[in-house]
Amino acid sequence: MPVRTRAAERYARAVAAALAAVACLLLAANAGPTAAAGSPAPAGESAPRLGEPALGEPALGESASVHR
Repeated sequence: MPVRTRAAERYARAVAAALAAVACLLLAANAGPTAAAGSPAPAGESAPRLGEPALGEPALGESASVHR
């Protein structure tokens, strides 16, 4: 016959199991594929700053015919 355990021991085991489950869920949520968001810009290249036109695009207020 199994030995009875105290309520405090049962609660401690339940809390430990809950913490382990939360830790596993957090690790699983953060372990997604790293390339899904796209790769960073290659070395020496960076994204254009906010307000600056990208290469080959006219600036705000300028028509495309000026740059051709």
